[in-house]
Formats: sequence, structure tokens, C-alpha cells
Amino acid sequence: MSEEFETMGTELPEKETAEEETKAKEQEGKEPEVIESMDDFTEEIEASLQKIYPGDVMECTVVAVDETAVSVDLDYYAPGKIPPEEMSADPLFSVFTDVQIGDQFKAVVQQADDGAGNIILSKKEADKEFSWEKLEQMKEEETIIEGTVSGVTNSGAVFYVEGIRGFIPASKLDLKYVEDVNPYLGKKIRVQITEVDKDRKKLILSAKELLVEAAAEEKLKKTKSLSVGSVLEGTVEKIMDYGAFVDIGNDLSGLLHISEISEKRIAHPKAVLKVGQKVHVTIIKVENGKISLSMKAAKEAEEEELNEEATEYKSEYVPNNPFAALLKDIKLDD
Repeated sequence: MSEEFETMGTELPEKETAEEETKAKEQEGKEPEVIESMDDFTEEIEASLQKIYPGDVMECTVVAVDETAVSVDLDYYAPGKIPPEEMSADPLFSVFTDVQIGDQFKAVVQQADDGAGNIILSKKEADKEFSWEKLEQMKEEETIIEGTVSGVTNSGAVFYVEGIRGFIPASKLDLKYVEDVNPYLGKKIRVQITEVDKDRKKLILSAKELLVEAAAEEKLKKTKSLSVGSVLEGTVEKIMDYGAFVDIGNDLSGLLHISEISEKRIAHPKAVLKVGQKVHVTIIKVENGKISLSMKAAKEAEEEELNEEATEYKSEYVPNNPFAALLKDIKLDD
């Protein structure tokens, strides 16, 4: 009896000590160690055992790529497989260059079981339904899209975005209207979305705005190197009622206003100038990428230079006279 009592007496304090340690940890703000049970994984287990049917839309994460299929994780007990031809409608699409491990996207179930335990899906089908929302967002955010022209027509080029066939009009392929679109086939370009119409399955793109912006930045960069007062030779490239535009080289043009063409008043620039004519102009102003030129100022600068040369020549001139040479170094006493 005494032994049993002694044994009980030694166990009770140990249990009380464990409870006290737990309470002490809770009071100190330390959470006691949690032991997970099967109940904690009920939700995940039920989700993985949920029945999948053809037509279901699944969230996919790429885990492997080969010539037969793109393998995806579906957060399901069975793996997913997407045949290469079901990844995109773009004829230039390649699973080896356009798919990366970790890519995430939606795909539609085509077969719940291919007989080998795989779920067969199609990203191409999901793109038809879900990509339009993303395209709308990309248009609103003015997203810049880089890609390759997949096809050409008489009036423009075909360009796929998010698996959706888009069209770039010939007038929006470059800074100027493109007469021959064929050289653009397979060319990598940057575009922005200008129109999205899901109901009509219409997606319109443009490269022109980005090219205009890039050209403006390049011009601004070049104009910063110009110096006001410099005299340049240029070529008249366009004549307007208010003046003429002159090409001064380095892909830069400046405005030669009608008031800066001649010292005399003229009714129209054509009275003095013609397209293709070489002219000397002075840069009189450079502001916000715009260059102002003057033929009058250039003429004045040339005349001033000629006068300086004449004066310098006159000051250095010594008459060819033997008596002058003899008298040159003679100093006369006062």
C-alpha cells in the first residue's frame, strides 16, 4: 500500500509540472507546440478528391515541358497534361521558347482521364473565354507588349496577345503607312492595344504610337547637342505658306520661317526657295526639340566673316616697294 501510494505520489507532481509549464508559456506569450492531425487536412483532402469533368476550368502551374506535352500541377491527386497544339492558337508559338517552369494560367479540361491517369487540358480554349478580361486591363494600363508578327495580309499584320488573334493596320505598323507588309512577317515589334471588343472578337493593336514616342525622345537627345549661332548647310525638304522645313543632317529638320528667309519682304517662300535646294542657315533657337533657322542670320554671319578676313588681310599687307622695305626698320629722331 505504501509503495502504491509512493508511486502515485511521484506521478502526480510530474503531471502538474507539465500543466504548469504550459500555463507558464501561455502567460509568457509563447504558444505551446501544436500537433497536427488528419482533421487539419480535411479541406485539402476533400479538394483533391473532388470530381473533375470535361469543361471544368483549372488553375495550372507548369512543372515540366517536353515535345509531347506541357505538364502542369493542378493541386489535385492526378497530374495534368496539355498537348503543345492546345497551348496557343499562335502558329509561331513554341513550348520550348514561350513556356517557362512556374508559369501559371487557366486551362479547360478536355479529358478527366486519358487512361494513364492524366487529366488532359487545353489552354487555347481557356484563352478564348478568359483572356479578353486581361486584354481590357492591358488596354487601360497602356501595357507595352513585345512579340512577333505571326502573319500578314494586304492591309496589315497578325499579332497574337494572350492567345488571342490581334490585327495591326498597315497605317499603324510604322511612323508612315507601310505599302509592303510582307517584310514584317516574323519580325519582333512592340505594340499597344487600341481596341478590345469581346463580343465581336476584335482586337486592334498599334506600333506607331510607341515609335513616335521613341523618335521624339531621340530627337530631343540630338537637339541638345546643337549650338545656337551655328551656321550649317541644309537642304530644303518641304515648303509651306509660312516657311520651309530644312534638313540639317543627323535626321534633324528645322523651321525656316518666311520672315527669316530674306531681308526683303517676300509673298511666299517659293519666290526664293525650291525643294532640294542647298541653303546656309543659322540656328537661332532650340526649344523642346524644335529647331528655328534663319537664312538672314547666316548671310549676315558670312558677310561679317568676309569683312574680318578683308580687314586682317589689309593689316598684314606690305606694298611691294623696295623703298618701303628700306624705311620699314628706320627710326627717325624727333
